[in-house]
Amino acid sequence: MSSDYASVAAEPSPFLLQFGQAALILIDMQRDFLEPGGFGAALGNDVSLLRRAIAPNKALLAAWRRAGGLVIHTREGHRPDLADLPPAKHARGGDVRIGDMGPMGRILVRGEPGHDIIADLAPVAGEPVIDKPGKGAFHATDLAAILANRGIAQLVVTGVTTEVCVNTTVREANDRGFDCLVVADCCASYFPEFHEQGLRMIAAQGGIFGWVGQSADVIAAIQPQTSGAA
Repeated sequence: MSSDYASVAAEPSPFLLQFGQAALILIDMQRDFLEPGGFGAALGNDVSLLRRAIAPNKALLAAWRRAGGLVIHTREGHRPDLADLPPAKHARGGDVRIGDMGPMGRILVRGEPGHDIIADLAPVAGEPVIDKPGKGAFHATDLAAILANRGIAQLVVTGVTTEVCVNTTVREANDRGFDCLVVADCCASYFPEFHEQGLRMIAAQGGIFGWVGQSADVIAAIQPQTSGAA
Protein backbone atom coordinates (compact mmCIF):
# COMPACT_ATOMS: atom_id res chain seq x y z
CA MET A 1 0.00 0.00 0.00
CA SER A 2 1.18 3.48 -0.82
CA SER A 3 2.13 5.87 1.97
CA ASP A 4 1.17 8.94 -0.10
CA TYR A 5 -1.49 11.27 1.18
CA ALA A 6 -4.83 11.63 -0.60
CA SER A 7 -6.99 14.68 0.04
CA VAL A 8 -10.59 13.94 1.09
CA ALA A 9 -13.17 16.73 1.06
CA ALA A 10 -14.27 17.26 4.65
CA GLU A 11 -15.22 19.77 7.32
CA PRO A 12 -13.64 21.88 8.70
CA SER A 13 -10.86 21.33 6.12
CA PRO A 14 -9.71 18.62 3.70
CA PHE A 15 -8.60 15.42 5.44
CA LEU A 16 -5.20 14.16 4.30
CA LEU A 17 -5.72 10.41 4.24
CA GLN A 18 -2.60 8.27 4.50
CA PHE A 19 -4.13 4.96 3.52
CA GLY A 20 -1.23 2.78 4.63
CA GLN A 21 -1.55 4.14 8.17
CA ALA A 22 -5.35 4.25 8.31
CA ALA A 23 -8.00 1.82 9.54
CA LEU A 24 -11.71 1.74 8.77
CA ILE A 25 -13.62 1.11 11.99
CA LEU A 26 -17.34 0.25 11.90
CA ILE A 27 -19.02 0.93 15.22
CA ASP A 28 -21.76 -1.39 16.54
CA MET A 29 -23.60 -2.25 13.32
CA GLN A 30 -25.46 -4.92 15.28
CA ARG A 31 -28.73 -6.73 14.66
CA ASP A 32 -30.38 -5.58 17.89
CA PHE A 33 -29.82 -1.94 16.93
CA LEU A 34 -30.60 -2.05 13.20
CA GLU A 35 -33.03 -4.86 12.40
CA PRO A 36 -36.82 -4.40 12.50
CA GLY A 37 -37.23 -7.31 14.93
CA GLY A 38 -34.48 -6.20 17.29
CA PHE A 39 -34.26 -4.59 20.70
CA GLY A 40 -34.08 -1.04 19.32
CA ALA A 41 -37.35 -1.49 17.47
CA ALA A 42 -38.96 -3.10 20.52
CA LEU A 43 -38.24 0.09 22.45
CA GLY A 44 -40.25 2.05 19.89
CA ASN A 45 -37.33 3.43 17.86
CA ASP A 46 -37.56 3.88 14.10
CA VAL A 47 -34.76 1.58 12.95
CA SER A 48 -35.11 2.81 9.36
CA LEU A 49 -33.22 5.91 10.51
CA LEU A 50 -30.24 3.69 11.34
CA ARG A 51 -30.67 1.45 8.30
CA ARG A 52 -30.02 4.41 6.00
CA ALA A 53 -26.35 3.99 6.87
CA ILE A 54 -26.16 0.37 5.69
CA ALA A 55 -25.82 0.98 1.93
CA PRO A 56 -23.11 3.68 2.24
CA ASN A 57 -21.22 1.50 4.73
CA LYS A 58 -21.47 -1.48 2.39
CA ALA A 59 -20.01 0.52 -0.51
CA LEU A 60 -17.21 2.00 1.58
CA LEU A 61 -16.39 -1.35 3.16
CA ALA A 62 -16.16 -3.03 -0.25
CA ALA A 63 -13.85 -0.32 -1.60
CA TRP A 64 -11.66 -0.40 1.50
CA ARG A 65 -11.34 -4.18 1.27
CA ARG A 66 -10.46 -4.03 -2.43
CA ALA A 67 -7.69 -1.59 -1.60
CA GLY A 68 -6.31 -3.94 1.06
CA GLY A 69 -6.87 -1.67 4.06
CA LEU A 70 -7.31 -2.67 7.68
CA VAL A 71 -10.97 -3.06 8.71
CA ILE A 72 -12.06 -3.27 12.34
CA HIS A 73 -15.57 -3.95 13.65
CA THR A 74 -16.94 -3.28 17.13
CA ARG A 75 -19.86 -4.72 19.08
CA GLU A 76 -21.25 -3.38 22.34
CA GLY A 77 -22.13 -6.15 24.76
CA HIS A 78 -21.34 -7.90 27.99
CA ARG A 79 -20.21 -11.26 29.30
CA PRO A 80 -23.04 -13.76 29.81
CA ASP A 81 -22.47 -13.57 33.57
CA LEU A 82 -22.64 -9.73 33.39
CA ALA A 83 -19.51 -9.49 35.51
CA ASP A 84 -18.28 -6.59 33.36
CA LEU A 85 -21.56 -4.65 33.62
CA PRO A 86 -21.31 -1.68 36.01
CA PRO A 87 -24.34 -1.34 38.31
CA ALA A 88 -24.79 2.27 37.18
CA LYS A 89 -25.15 1.17 33.54
CA HIS A 90 -27.48 -1.69 34.43
CA ALA A 91 -29.71 0.62 36.47
CA ARG A 92 -30.37 2.93 33.52
CA GLY A 93 -32.24 0.34 31.50
CA GLY A 94 -35.70 1.20 32.79
CA ASP A 95 -38.22 -1.64 32.61
CA VAL A 96 -36.02 -3.66 30.21
CA ARG A 97 -32.37 -3.99 31.16
CA ILE A 98 -29.16 -5.43 29.81
CA GLY A 99 -29.20 -9.19 30.22
CA ASP A 100 -32.99 -9.46 30.04
CA MET A 101 -34.56 -11.53 27.29
CA GLY A 102 -35.26 -9.49 24.17
CA PRO A 103 -36.55 -10.24 20.66
CA MET A 104 -33.15 -11.72 19.64
CA GLY A 105 -31.98 -13.29 22.87
CA ARG A 106 -30.54 -11.64 25.95
CA ILE A 107 -30.06 -7.92 25.44
CA LEU A 108 -26.47 -6.76 24.81
CA VAL A 109 -25.00 -10.11 25.81
CA ARG A 110 -22.15 -11.58 23.81
CA GLY A 111 -23.01 -14.67 21.83
CA GLU A 112 -26.70 -13.85 21.53
CA PRO A 113 -28.22 -13.43 18.03
CA GLY A 114 -29.00 -9.74 18.55
CA HIS A 115 -25.40 -9.02 19.53
CA ASP A 116 -24.11 -10.08 16.12
CA ILE A 117 -23.19 -7.72 13.28
CA ILE A 118 -25.75 -7.46 10.48
CA ALA A 119 -25.20 -9.78 7.52
CA ASP A 120 -24.62 -6.93 5.04
CA LEU A 121 -21.53 -5.80 6.94
CA ALA A 122 -20.37 -9.10 8.45
CA PRO A 123 -16.63 -9.35 9.15
CA VAL A 124 -14.48 -11.53 6.93
CA ALA A 125 -11.45 -13.58 7.93
CA GLY A 126 -8.63 -11.41 9.24
CA GLU A 127 -10.78 -8.45 10.28
CA PRO A 128 -10.56 -7.87 14.05
CA VAL A 129 -13.83 -7.65 15.98
CA ILE A 130 -13.66 -5.60 19.18
CA ASP A 131 -16.16 -6.65 21.84
CA LYS A 132 -16.54 -3.62 24.06
CA PRO A 133 -18.45 -3.34 27.36
CA GLY A 134 -18.88 0.43 27.11
CA LYS A 135 -19.68 3.21 24.70
CA GLY A 136 -16.13 3.85 23.52
CA ALA A 137 -14.13 1.28 21.56
CA PHE A 138 -10.96 1.84 23.58
CA HIS A 139 -12.41 1.29 27.06
CA ALA A 140 -11.55 -2.18 28.44
CA THR A 141 -10.55 -3.53 24.99
CA ASP A 142 -7.37 -4.37 23.08
CA LEU A 143 -8.09 -1.87 20.28
CA ALA A 144 -5.15 0.37 21.17
CA ALA A 145 -2.76 -2.58 21.04
CA ILE A 146 -4.09 -3.71 17.66
CA LEU A 147 -3.71 -0.24 16.18
CA ALA A 148 -0.20 0.16 17.58
CA ASN A 149 0.87 -3.23 16.25
CA ARG A 150 -0.41 -2.31 12.77
CA GLY A 151 1.19 1.14 12.75
CA ILE A 152 -2.16 2.92 12.50
CA ALA A 153 -2.29 6.71 12.97
CA GLN A 154 -5.64 7.55 11.36
CA LEU A 155 -9.17 6.21 11.83
CA VAL A 156 -12.00 6.43 9.33
CA VAL A 157 -15.03 6.01 11.59
CA THR A 158 -18.57 4.88 10.74
CA GLY A 159 -21.46 3.31 12.63
CA VAL A 160 -24.16 3.89 15.21
CA THR A 161 -25.17 5.81 17.01
CA THR A 162 -23.57 9.09 15.97
CA GLU A 163 -23.99 10.89 19.27
CA VAL A 164 -23.16 7.98 21.58
CA CYS A 165 -20.71 5.24 20.58
CA VAL A 166 -19.32 6.99 17.49
CA ASN A 167 -18.76 10.26 19.33
CA THR A 168 -17.29 8.54 22.39
CA THR A 169 -14.86 6.49 20.30
CA VAL A 170 -13.71 9.55 18.34
CA ARG A 171 -13.10 11.50 21.54
CA GLU A 172 -11.12 8.59 23.00
CA ALA A 173 -9.10 8.34 19.80
CA ASN A 174 -8.43 12.07 19.77
CA ASP A 175 -6.99 11.89 23.30
CA ARG A 176 -4.71 9.07 22.11
CA GLY A 177 -3.32 11.07 19.20
CA PHE A 178 -5.27 9.57 16.30
CA ASP A 179 -6.61 11.68 13.44
CA CYS A 180 -10.25 10.73 12.85
CA LEU A 181 -12.41 11.17 9.78
CA VAL A 182 -16.08 10.52 10.59
CA VAL A 183 -18.09 9.52 7.53
CA ALA A 184 -21.40 11.34 7.93
CA ASP A 185 -23.61 9.25 5.64
CA CYS A 186 -22.20 6.05 7.17
CA CYS A 187 -23.32 7.10 10.66
CA ALA A 188 -26.84 7.36 12.02
CA SER A 189 -29.00 7.93 15.08
CA TYR A 190 -32.56 7.17 16.17
CA PHE A 191 -32.78 10.96 16.63
CA PRO A 192 -31.87 12.93 13.48
CA GLU A 193 -31.18 16.10 15.44
CA PHE A 194 -28.66 14.23 17.61
CA HIS A 195 -26.95 12.91 14.46
CA GLU A 196 -26.53 16.43 13.10
CA GLN A 197 -25.36 17.90 16.39
CA GLY A 198 -23.00 14.99 17.00
CA LEU A 199 -21.27 15.63 13.69
CA ARG A 200 -21.12 19.38 14.36
CA MET A 201 -19.44 18.75 17.71
CA ILE A 202 -16.68 16.73 16.06
CA ALA A 203 -15.81 19.32 13.40
CA ALA A 204 -16.36 22.46 15.54
CA GLN A 205 -13.56 24.84 16.51
CA GLY A 206 -11.28 23.82 13.68
CA GLY A 207 -11.90 20.11 14.09
CA ILE A 208 -11.64 19.81 17.86
CA PHE A 209 -12.19 16.03 17.70
CA GLY A 210 -11.70 15.32 14.00
CA TRP A 211 -13.04 15.76 10.49
CA VAL A 212 -16.45 14.99 8.94
CA GLY A 213 -16.76 13.81 5.34
CA GLN A 214 -18.85 11.71 2.94
CA SER A 215 -18.37 8.13 1.80
CA ALA A 216 -18.22 9.01 -1.92
CA ASP A 217 -15.23 11.27 -1.30
CA VAL A 218 -13.41 8.62 0.75
CA ILE A 219 -14.03 6.02 -1.95
CA ALA A 220 -12.77 8.39 -4.64
CA ALA A 221 -9.62 9.07 -2.62
CA ILE A 222 -8.75 5.38 -2.30
CA GLN A 223 -9.40 4.45 -5.94
CA PRO A 224 -5.67 4.61 -6.77
CA GLN A 225 -5.12 2.15 -3.93
CA THR A 226 -7.77 -0.12 -5.43
CA SER A 227 -6.10 0.02 -8.83
CA GLY A 228 -2.76 -0.74 -7.30
CA ALA A 229 -4.16 -3.72 -5.40
CA ALA A 230 -5.64 -5.30 -8.54
